[in-house]
Amino acid sequence: AAPPELQEKTLVLVKPDAVQRRLVGNVIQRFERRGFKLVAMKLLQADQGLLDKHYQQLRQKPFYPALLAYMTSGPLVAMVRGRDGGVGDTDSAAAAAGTIRGDFSMHVSRNVVHASDSVETARREIGFWFQRDELVAWESGDRDYTYGP
Repeated sequence: AAPPELQEKTLVLVKPDAVQRRLVGNVIQRFERRGFKLVAMKLLQADQGLLDKHYQQLRQKPFYPALLAYMTSGPLVAMVRGRDGGVGDTDSAAAAAGTIRGDFSMHVSRNVVHASDSVETARREIGFWFQRDELVAWESGDRDYTYGP
């Protein structure tokens, strides 16, 4: 079993277009309003080596060079939070209103955020972007109020 800090977590990348459009605060606010707890976050400029590991299953796709250029076009915000919900369909045209992609994405290739699609993928992806000691275990002050003692 994975260590507790990697269980039921997901990696979220706020992509360069969202950083440029100053949507980082909106993305974080959406997660916090839904009760998701952030356990790690950093602003960085991703390099090709990191993205090659992260997107290893896409490296042979014809669109990969454009994806790489996009993801290295500016800073992004990497964060780890509780799993599932709020991101929306990868295709912005199919993303439901009220989701991050449904409300902020303008094109399938510039869809504001990446979120791990499974627990297994999250474990792998979190390891690319964060060291274990960068994940902070903490309890929310309103946990008992929200969920009971």
